[in-house]
Amino acid sequence: MHGMCFTEEHQLFRESLKDFLKKEVVPHIEKWEETGQIESFIWRKFGEMGYFGLATPEEYGGLGLDLFYTIIFVEELQKINSGGFAAAMWAHAYLAMTHLNKNASHQQKQQYLEPSVLGEKIGCLGVTEPFGGSDVAGIRTTAEKKGGNYVINGSKTFITNGVYGDYIVLAAKTDPKAGNKGISLFIVDLGSKGVSANKLNKLGWRASDTGELAFDNVEVPAANIIGEEGMGFGFIMEAFALERLIMGVNAHARAEYALEYALQYMDERETFGKPISQYQALRHRLVDLYADMELCKSYNYGVTYKLDKGEYVVKEATISKLKSTKMADEVIYNCLQFLGGYGYIEDYPMARLVRDSRLGPIGGGTSEILKEILSKIIIDKKEYKAPKK
Repeated sequence: MHGMCFTEEHQLFRESLKDFLKKEVVPHIEKWEETGQIESFIWRKFGEMGYFGLATPEEYGGLGLDLFYTIIFVEELQKINSGGFAAAMWAHAYLAMTHLNKNASHQQKQQYLEPSVLGEKIGCLGVTEPFGGSDVAGIRTTAEKKGGNYVINGSKTFITNGVYGDYIVLAAKTDPKAGNKGISLFIVDLGSKGVSANKLNKLGWRASDTGELAFDNVEVPAANIIGEEGMGFGFIMEAFALERLIMGVNAHARAEYALEYALQYMDERETFGKPISQYQALRHRLVDLYADMELCKSYNYGVTYKLDKGEYVVKEATISKLKSTKMADEVIYNCLQFLGGYGYIEDYPMARLVRDSRLGPIGGGTSEILKEILSKIIIDKKEYKAPKK
């Protein structure tokens, strides 16, 4: 399966990315984990290398590559032991920029997408609110048309890149009485008057800035609406498929990293005259975990193939996130156990991996929400269709 997905060009890209991360990112990870702020120079370096423009057409400064380059990008980011750094990068490129790539106007792409590709502007996505996350239709943030502007009032929370970012792709109700048909998307500069941000103190993902944002009579030019009024809900639902697939890929990649590290440790750690990798109870457990990881990995690649061909993969991407994030938590928990006492020491990677991985079944739709979505699809025969544009 893996050989069918990746060409020689894909593999060369992976090796180049690994080398870049090792030289340019890894030396700074501990500092960023401690300070909770990723320095601006690395964003520009990612931009210079073209990493933010993998899915962006060449017309707007990108590379226009297939989706498997994106998969390589998010996989390798999971293997430098900073879920927070990885989240900041992919939240910019595949939450905010996805909407710019797919739905923004030419003018909006010139103003926001092109500098995003270069790492000069950093974006985030604002859907989740303090009173609800996956219930997109229930958002309370409003955008009222006044002359040539919209006036936005409300709040968002759990926003990756929300504190140090430059703009937010914001969901707001332009017609509060119209339910999900009254939701629109706006590009809002985070430096605008009336925008305030509070940085949240998290269990994991320590390197990334996650914010709670307030919007108090924030004026946004009408030119900053994405598409037309009322189109936001469809755009958000469509983008959820890629977001959930990426979180599934993140999960199998960090599980793979944990298994590789644990096996290396087990080969080197000896008790009673032999490596602990030779004890049947441990080796059989590791094999079970490896098999679970491989199953998720192959499934995720299959979903990637479908999405890259233009299929609407709401069901498949939801399954990807649901099963892969559960698998990753189990794998990493057990890998920590393989390390014994050292698994509990911060100088080893498992403690951070456990914390970072725990967000997998929560962010981008909790596992409980995903099961209900799948219940509607599988049991109630509900059909989700791509939005008309």
